[in-house]
Amino acid sequence: MQKSVLIIDDEAKLRGLLSRIIEMEGYRVLQAGTAREGLKLLDAEIIHVVLSDVKLPDINGVELVKHVKEKSPYAEVICLTAYGTIQDGVTAIKNGAFDYIIKGDDNEKILPLVSKAFEKASLQYKLYELENKIINQHSFDGILGSSAQIKDAINLARKVSATDTTVLLLGETGTGKEVFAQCIHYNSNRKSKSFVAVNCSAFSSELLESELFGYRAGAFTGAQKDKKGLVEEADGGTLFLDEIGEMSIDLQAKLLRVLESGEFIKIGDTKTQKINARILAATNRNLQDEIEKGRFRQDLFYRLSVFTIYLPSLNERTEDIKPLAGHYLKLYAAKTNPRIKNIDAGLLKKLESYNWKGNVRELKNLIERAVILCDGDTLTANLLPTGYDAQPESGGTVFELSAVEKNHIRKILQYTKGNKTEAARLMNIGLTTLYRKIEEYQL
Repeated sequence: MQKSVLIIDDEAKLRGLLSRIIEMEGYRVLQAGTAREGLKLLDAEIIHVVLSDVKLPDINGVELVKHVKEKSPYAEVICLTAYGTIQDGVTAIKNGAFDYIIKGDDNEKILPLVSKAFEKASLQYKLYELENKIINQHSFDGILGSSAQIKDAINLARKVSATDTTVLLLGETGTGKEVFAQCIHYNSNRKSKSFVAVNCSAFSSELLESELFGYRAGAFTGAQKDKKGLVEEADGGTLFLDEIGEMSIDLQAKLLRVLESGEFIKIGDTKTQKINARILAATNRNLQDEIEKGRFRQDLFYRLSVFTIYLPSLNERTEDIKPLAGHYLKLYAAKTNPRIKNIDAGLLKKLESYNWKGNVRELKNLIERAVILCDGDTLTANLLPTGYDAQPESGGTVFELSAVEKNHIRKILQYTKGNKTEAARLMNIGLTTLYRKIEEYQL
């Protein structure tokens, strides 16, 4: 890494002297005669340490510290002054200055100070780059697809990410609900804080409660010391509750309290704790059906569904299958077999006609498997596992009445986002009949 220092001082002779001294220590030194010139250089260059005079012709050096930190959060600022005051020194440090020293008397301190400031700045720059890399990895631009359905979902997620609003993500398994949750977090003002994800279906009710809220030592057998829960870990950041429909009714009541008041109680404790975490939730269940069956609280549903985003299934956006398959081909070929460059038209046709119950996740796994098995430079249909060479999308030829009925029911269920009561009403059939048809056609 090129070590860089910016000197901002309206005294050209002093700038030149400091520049020569610092350059002899292996630093690349840039110079500016005014604060505005210095800020322009910060826009164009990676600067680790700024040496700035306090008395500048355009902006006070103490105030300049804030401007530098806004442009380059990782940069460290050392303020130099001919006439130092305690108040200026205190203000400079509050604004984020690394140090505040008097010219002349402390010249011997400058090189050690610059060295220490660079060490801190270089570490902060690495963290800054890492944070930017993570944010870029979770950019909305990285979500593949040009279909109207996925574009609508992305646009909604972009808009809500700038707020602290609770979001409920709905969609079938494998549609990318956690991907959207991460994008919402890393495009929010909470991006520098924790993103904590928990799959509610992966724990028993008792274990999920202790994972979410933590416990005090002695709360139950085996609780030998205090444990911080995931709700507390997400303080200041985002808590993502995947498969929220699997959460028990009793635990739903405790989650409702967190949503309404930002308060929770650890297991075995008597005192409430306050947290400030944004809640994102996701499910592949129809929560309205779960409410009717007494398995989900209606008041919790209303709190969670302040802003709802429906993620379309792969069957609803078949035009995205080709670019998705191409993306995963590049990804896995680069890791295992760079010779593979293409996907055969016959394979693409089968992929576009298949009924994707596992959605994007299933497609991703299928392409990875095909890349491993491929001996040539093109993925072909013979690499598909047993069952993928059929045409289950229609369930038969387009002339068969059962195939037409199956497709019609599927489209209505997609339209109602899985609400079977509404689907039965629209088709003017009994709910029992619809359930029988769903089982018959394995929808």
